[in-house]
Amino acid sequence: MSVGIRHDDLRRRNRAMVISAVRRAGQPSRTEIAATTGLSHSTISAISADLIQEGILAESKASEPTALKRGRPQIGLALNPEAAAVLTVVLSLNFLSVAVIDYAGQIVAEEQHRLDTLVMPRDELIGECMAIVRRRLQDPDLDVGSVARIAMGIQGITNTHSRAMLWSPITPLTDIPFADLLEKEFGIPATTENDCNMMAVALQWRDPERYRDDFIAILLSHGIGMGLVLKGALFTGTHSSGGEFGHMIHRPGGALCRCGRRGCVEAYAGNYAIWRSAMGISEDATPTDVGDADMRALAAKARQEDGPEREAYRRAGEALGFSLGSLFALIDPAPVAMVGVSAAAFDLIEPALREAIAQTAGGQHSESISFDTEPNELPLIREGCAMRALTFVDQEIFAPGGQAKAGTGKSVA
Repeated sequence: MSVGIRHDDLRRRNRAMVISAVRRAGQPSRTEIAATTGLSHSTISAISADLIQEGILAESKASEPTALKRGRPQIGLALNPEAAAVLTVVLSLNFLSVAVIDYAGQIVAEEQHRLDTLVMPRDELIGECMAIVRRRLQDPDLDVGSVARIAMGIQGITNTHSRAMLWSPITPLTDIPFADLLEKEFGIPATTENDCNMMAVALQWRDPERYRDDFIAILLSHGIGMGLVLKGALFTGTHSSGGEFGHMIHRPGGALCRCGRRGCVEAYAGNYAIWRSAMGISEDATPTDVGDADMRALAAKARQEDGPEREAYRRAGEALGFSLGSLFALIDPAPVAMVGVSAAAFDLIEPALREAIAQTAGGQHSESISFDTEPNELPLIREGCAMRALTFVDQEIFAPGGQAKAGTGKSVA
C-alpha cells in the first residue's frame, strides 16, 4: 500500500514539473524540459504523451533550425488553451472588471463596469459583482464546464485564507466573504486576493530574473499598497493579506487618511493626497476621488514650473522614501516596481524619495535599490489573479491526473 502511495506522489510531482516547465517557457522542447526539470527523457516522453492524450498539452509547430541547433527542428510542447478556463474579477475604487482566461493564459472575453463603490449598499455591491460574473458565464461561446476557478482581486485587506474582504478604502463596508458568495452562486471554487499581492505574482511571471527572490510592488494610485516577496515567497500576515505599507505612519497626528487615521503614508502619497496638497486643500479635508486625467494634468504642470504641484510630489516622495528606508532597515535592499497612474510621475517623486531613503538606516545600501514603473495596475492585478488560478489548476487538478470541472475543487478521475 505504501509503495503505491509513493508511486502516485512521484507521478503527481513529475507531471506538475512538466506542466510548470511548459507554462514558464511557453513552447519548450522535450529536451529543454529535461534540462529545466532534471527528469529523464523517457519520463518526459511518457508524461507528455499522457498529457497530450488528456488534452492538457499539445504539440506546437516545429521550431526553425538555427546555426546553434543543428539537425532536425525539435517539436515544442504548449498548453492547450481549451483544457480549462478561469475567471478573474478585479474590484477597485469605482471600478469592476471580469475576464475569462483560457488555459494558455490568454484573455478570451472581458467586461468592465463603472460603479460608485463609496456609497453602494452591501447587497448592491455584492449583486454587481455576481451579475458581471453571471453575464460572462452565460456567454454562449463559453464552455461553462471548463471554468475551473474564479480569482477575485480587491483593493484592501483580505483574510489569510483568501476568502473575504476584511476592509477596503473603496467602501465603508467590511467583512464581505466574496469567495464563499461566488462559490455558492456559481458552484465554482473561488478565492479573494489582495490586489497588490496579485501585482507581485504577475511580476514574478513577467520578469523572473528581476523579480525573483526579494522584491516589492507598490501601488501608487487612489491608495498606496504593497505586495512583498521575500525569498521567492509572497509575504502574507497571519490574520490578513499583509503588506499594508500605505497605512504605516509617516507623521503621527498628520494628514487625514482614507482609513480614518492620521499621518499614514497614503495621506501624503495617494492620488487624493497629492491633489489635496497641490490645490492647497486642508489636510483635515475628507479624501475625495481624483480622476486619472486630472492626475496626469497635475503632473504635467509640476514638470513645467516649480510651484505647489511640484511640492506635492516632493512630499509624496518623502513619505514613500522614509517608509521604504525603514523597511529596508529590516530586509535587504531589493528591486521595487512602482505601479499605477502616479508611477507615470515617478520622475517627480524619485529625487525626494531617494533623498529620504538615504537618511534612514535602510539607506546604507541605497545604490542597490532599483526602481521600475508600470502606469496601469489593472493588467498586472488581472494577470496575477489568472496565474494564481491557473497554477492551482496545474498543481491541484491536472497534476494528480484529474479533469477541470466547474463546481468542484477536486480532481475528477
